[in-house]
Amino acid sequence: MPDNAITKRTRPPFRADHVGSLLRPQALRDARAARALGQMPAEVLRGVEDRCIIDAIRKQESIGLRAATDGEYRRAYWHFDFMAGLDGVSLVEPEDKVAFKGNVKLPHSLQVNSRVGWTKPVMVDDFRFTAGHVTTAVAKQTIPSPSVLHFRGGRRAIDAQVYPEMDRFFADLGTAYRGAVHAFADAGCRYLQLDEVNIAYLCDPEQIEGLKARGEHVDGLLETYAAMINTAIAGRPEDMVISMHLCRGNFRSTWVAQGGYEPVAEVLFNTVGVDAYFMEYDTDRAGGFEPLRLVPRGHKIVVLGIMTSKTGELESKDDLKRRLDEAAKFLPLEQLAISPQCGFASTEEGNLLTEDEQWRKLERCVEVATEVWGGV
Repeated sequence: MPDNAITKRTRPPFRADHVGSLLRPQALRDARAARALGQMPAEVLRGVEDRCIIDAIRKQESIGLRAATDGEYRRAYWHFDFMAGLDGVSLVEPEDKVAFKGNVKLPHSLQVNSRVGWTKPVMVDDFRFTAGHVTTAVAKQTIPSPSVLHFRGGRRAIDAQVYPEMDRFFADLGTAYRGAVHAFADAGCRYLQLDEVNIAYLCDPEQIEGLKARGEHVDGLLETYAAMINTAIAGRPEDMVISMHLCRGNFRSTWVAQGGYEPVAEVLFNTVGVDAYFMEYDTDRAGGFEPLRLVPRGHKIVVLGIMTSKTGELESKDDLKRRLDEAAKFLPLEQLAISPQCGFASTEEGNLLTEDEQWRKLERCVEVATEVWGGV
């Protein structure tokens, strides 16, 4: 692959980018533990979070990343913290917990007890803090995709007296998310990411059978999710980029689902109206690059997650370039970028690698992007 093949991008996502979450520094872990034990006031924890986030932003900028997040440092979970802030949604400890491979289970889930809505500015101030401290980077905000509220618990987790028909639930959820998207836009956010694991889960026959076993209506579910996402992002400012991250589970370096993108690719790329896709491609579990042939030519960007966030072993530049070459057979290089396949800490426990290994991986993405595209 020739150096300086294509110029760097002027808007997100960038040639070297990342999904969002970062390993929690020890000072932050200690502070959150103290707060959980009632040994630290909330405002003191907030101060520790602020300092750690500023340090993380400076580090992201110093290694050459052009998008910076808060590392999700104020969250315990990538999804539950945001969704539990929606009207009608609560965090619970269910009998049937979400199981990852290796019999690792999440201790919490979500429940819908009243009409879903958006009246509280969940995480909007968190974005403002990040935006107020970036200097060379664009502030990126991540939130879970609306499908998470359904896929995790399904019909059983949604009060049937509140929502006797699921159509009304999906409509309310899409409308609530549209309120969230517009709130972030009003706060100045121009790079918002929906973390959408469940469309990737729909590529796994085992996950499909699990949905059927608990009585879900699987036929048309992909289209329902697509319509809900489109409702959520409708009317956003023209200069606001919406990206979507897809993966198959990420908790303490474990995973949930497998299967290539082919079953969902047509709807994913040609019905869902997002601008870019962060796609897991670090192992054979995600299949081949062939589904990329269905990406519309000319404007949508696919950020290839060909570097793993699950282990500390550093991928070679040659291997990463080889995989970019393979993907470019199905989608022009101009529409490709590179990142780790997921965040480094989808929950506050984090994946099984060190902070130094994490930063070295992100530096490697910048190195490869510079050599392949002539810039980040």
